[in-house]
Amino acid sequence: MSVAGAAAAIDRTELERSMYELMVELFPICRSITGAGLRDTLARIGKLVPLELTEVPTGTPAFDWIVPREWNIRDAWVADASGQRVIDFLTSNLHVVNYSVPVRARLSLAELRPHLHTLLDHSTWVPYRTSYYADAWGFCLSHDALQDLAPGDYDVVIDASLDDGSLTYGECVLPGEIDDEILISSHVCHPSLANDNLSGVVVAAFLASVLATVPHRFTYRFLFAPGTIGAIVWLSRHEADLARIRGGLVLACVGDSTPLVFKRSRRGDTRMDRAAAHVLAQRAAGSEVVDFSPYGNDERQFCSPGFDLPVGALTRAGHDRNERHHTSADDLASISAEALADTLTATLDVLRVLEDDTTVVSRNPKGEPQLGRRGLYRTFGGRAEQASLESALLWVMSCGDGRHTLLDVAERSGLPFGIVAEAAQALADVELVRFEEIR
Repeated sequence: MSVAGAAAAIDRTELERSMYELMVELFPICRSITGAGLRDTLARIGKLVPLELTEVPTGTPAFDWIVPREWNIRDAWVADASGQRVIDFLTSNLHVVNYSVPVRARLSLAELRPHLHTLLDHSTWVPYRTSYYADAWGFCLSHDALQDLAPGDYDVVIDASLDDGSLTYGECVLPGEIDDEILISSHVCHPSLANDNLSGVVVAAFLASVLATVPHRFTYRFLFAPGTIGAIVWLSRHEADLARIRGGLVLACVGDSTPLVFKRSRRGDTRMDRAAAHVLAQRAAGSEVVDFSPYGNDERQFCSPGFDLPVGALTRAGHDRNERHHTSADDLASISAEALADTLTATLDVLRVLEDDTTVVSRNPKGEPQLGRRGLYRTFGGRAEQASLESALLWVMSCGDGRHTLLDVAERSGLPFGIVAEAAQALADVELVRFEEIR
């Protein structure tokens, strides 16, 4: 079996169950750009696929950035005069501004108020806030809960540490027939946010587990790193290897029920861009391809001018399309097992195009060959796609001038890549075409 058959061989019910179970397992962990929660998450992913962990010490320069101090939190709360916790980190890790400095104080409500963050437009939701690169602290709560706080003094505790330590990222490398690489990246720093980006992490992990079981031409590198700083640190340590990257995908916000959206690389016309656009064009109505912009997830790091890698992004309702983004409403109820599995199979379809694309050369270029006497029409007899397969035979022969690839044929004909590839193999089996590596 190859990548082409991997999606068809998947037990969809079992896949959905397993992916959702991992979502449930990882959701409660308080992740950040450094610290124990990040390592715990990577360790659990490492039970599914082999991960090599890299620790980069605090203070390490990475282009214009410096690895920050490591943050760890044990508990945090705001308690009223009776000792009742009115804001409690143990109830939801979103209640504390991620990377808050340690605090132990008694403050009046007026003194506490500047450190409290709410969402006026969604008064029952808790926002997600961070202070990665500033010595600050704060709590997040629903606006309704804020309105219930009575005047008076409150005990405020953030039992956390900010010390010299390290930033951790994980890599799973699946060697292929060639050293050229496909990079799959997902940011693994967000705490209890299901779609952004636990969904991307889980899809990437299961994608790696599927690819590990089948032969593949490319080498696949899966990167699980904290957003922005993690990608920048990884790039700073792999500059010598980047020339091997032939394509890549950033997976983020891929667990909700909206259609898939592919964001092109900065170049816009790479083989990854074309493969993803072709696959999405063949899927259900609503799938969309959008141009690159320097705002979003870590595709903006991989596509920065000094690298300009052929890396796009696959999302559904991303940061600019989902009002639940970075709030407590991005919970497990906001995603579905069906969408997770669908994202995985769509990604496999994209990778299949990259894996199987090849230049096609006709061995019988003068006039249309007689296909019937070679039994090619009988080969596809009775198939639901028979008309498309027979059309693909003619398209492959027509484009077999050594200047077109199978993806070129699929794009020009409007036929699915899989049907074009099957027709091309049937023609090769009767020695009407041969294949050459893409130059």
